[in-house]
Amino acid sequence: TSTDFTHFPVQMWEKVLSKVKKAVVFMDDKCAEALHWCGGAAVLLEAGARNLKEFSSFEACAVNEPKAVFVVSTLLKGRTVDVIKDIISLSHFQYCVVFTTVAHSVHLLANKVTTEMEGSPVFEQFEEKLCEWMGNMNYTAEVLHVPVVFAPVSQQLLLTPTFAHLFPLLSPDLESLNEKRPEKKRFGSLVDVDMHSLPVGLQLEIKSLASALNSLFEATGTREESFAVGPMSRIIAGELANHPHAKNRRKIAPNKASIIFVDRTMDLTGAVGHHGDNLVEKILTVLKHLPGHVTDVQVDMLELTSVQRTPHSQSTLAPGCLAQTQSPAAQSLWEAMLTNKHKEGVMEVRRQLVETASKEKLPIKMSMGRVTPEQLRSYMQLFRSSWGALESHCGVLQLGLATAQTLGHPSLPRWDACLAFERLLLQALGDSDFPVVLRQLLPLMKPRGGEDSTLGWRSREDECGPDELILLLVYLYSLADEAQPADQDTQGTLEKLERELIGALTLVITRETELSPLLQKLTGCANPEELTTERVHSTVEEMFKTLRGLSHTRDHLKQLRSVYTPSDGVHQATYRPFLRQILEEVFHPERLECPDIEHMSGGLTDLLKTGFSMFMKVSRPHPSDNPLLFLFLVGGVTPSELRLIKEIVTTHKPGTQVLVLSTRLLRPTDIPQLLFTTQRLLPDIGI
Repeated sequence: TSTDFTHFPVQMWEKVLSKVKKAVVFMDDKCAEALHWCGGAAVLLEAGARNLKEFSSFEACAVNEPKAVFVVSTLLKGRTVDVIKDIISLSHFQYCVVFTTVAHSVHLLANKVTTEMEGSPVFEQFEEKLCEWMGNMNYTAEVLHVPVVFAPVSQQLLLTPTFAHLFPLLSPDLESLNEKRPEKKRFGSLVDVDMHSLPVGLQLEIKSLASALNSLFEATGTREESFAVGPMSRIIAGELANHPHAKNRRKIAPNKASIIFVDRTMDLTGAVGHHGDNLVEKILTVLKHLPGHVTDVQVDMLELTSVQRTPHSQSTLAPGCLAQTQSPAAQSLWEAMLTNKHKEGVMEVRRQLVETASKEKLPIKMSMGRVTPEQLRSYMQLFRSSWGALESHCGVLQLGLATAQTLGHPSLPRWDACLAFERLLLQALGDSDFPVVLRQLLPLMKPRGGEDSTLGWRSREDECGPDELILLLVYLYSLADEAQPADQDTQGTLEKLERELIGALTLVITRETELSPLLQKLTGCANPEELTTERVHSTVEEMFKTLRGLSHTRDHLKQLRSVYTPSDGVHQATYRPFLRQILEEVFHPERLECPDIEHMSGGLTDLLKTGFSMFMKVSRPHPSDNPLLFLFLVGGVTPSELRLIKEIVTTHKPGTQVLVLSTRLLRPTDIPQLLFTTQRLLPDIGI
């Protein structure tokens, strides 16, 4: 069942816990984030660890701390080795254990060994090095592979923080690949790119992901049928199908499941749009990240204390978060917030707070009607008077505070402003050519707080800043092919308009008095003083190069080519989520074969069936054949897509269990970072 899979990450951490007694544990950010959703630092300390430290050359241990455990998400090469050596050199260890999430087979490939080898020679050599650095070859060293890459964020969702920056390739990446190839061997499109033509680092990352998925299926005795939609998904599914241990596993595994890999680039409209109507999506957008984390956020806990709010009170009190793994009540509330509509989620937060306060006999005043942040805060402040109640219900209170802080956040009105403008753009696409629709963004591109605001709805609060303008550009360019056919001379008009937009957006960014995390990533500057007009202009120009290719990501598909339903005079034009279309195909009562959902794990059998199908009826595997369906979204999934999946399954095939796997849980501003700043061809895997 899906429960076996969400329990798998905890089982993998138990292997680490078995070694941490009396040890100081050093852990990198990606592994720390995976542990965060499996119980956090508490489970290490309960298992007997003496301390938990950052994996950094600036950390070390005292003479009375002879044992260390390292947990890393990278290859045991390059910088990772340097950091381990630095820590050992500054300490007095006699016993070292190193856990890496990267399998030994991937280490062999990283060392250019292509043949299968007995044992784990790379790990054994590293054990000798550890003893050497500890200063005595009789001391104990162990090097082990453990796939602690999955984070069980909900009963329906497993994330892979280790692969959070893995993202499907785009047109600029195709140009980079082609530059290094002879003219006659250049790729016509991303669909033609195969595993062996990718840079070595990206090949190793994909092999590492395939190995982690294989471990997941091995531990649960699962025989999977793989399907893929999109170029990167085909490569990953192909790697999983050809994994050296997968063939034996499939012969003997008792349980069956289907897994469909889907590239995020098949539907960027859904990832940057504000139509989600989901509470968690808004929480992730407006609250600050937890440092070092990709998914979770900081919840200000000051209101539950008597500490006065001052400029320094933020650093007095540790922040709360969304990952509440110890409290069943908080977990059920989190599930409701994650997979329900915004209003239902907020009502459930209020209901749980009222119920909890009543249980603790706190003097609660009931109020009906609309839920306000002030109302939620008044309920939570009651808990300050009872330390026992505060401790018992801390999980629910953190989720309540996250909700109240989001509902009262000054940037929330911009969410509704973006939604209103997206709806206008959707209607305009059906009536006009692309340059005419794109021109509608120009009046918005004014520095914030300026006197020359020309739009009525652009008040100070819901005024679009650079982040929102970039999101609207991605939204519109991802739908460019849905606009009315353009005239011959439109190309010149479009280029001129783009130059105007580049200039206007450059001015907007340079006039900002504070840089958002997205702008810091895009420009490489931490504060406005470092910005130069030239730097911003070249950043925005590069951005437009990527934007121009976004409408072609579905060009290779035969059936699912559009995420847009034009107006028919009665109904408005609407966005039609790509995931909805895939699941409707999968659960179609007539089991129709969709040419875009490609079966990947067949090998020779599939080729023979293709040959025979020319002159006889051959049944091929279908994603709906099995009682368990995995959807792996390469590049991220949004909370509103989780709700959509749940609704479609309930409507079309209630008995099916669907588990979502993804590289990250997306907020809209993640997409511009992944499109414009991530080095997709050069992942950081520690080489």
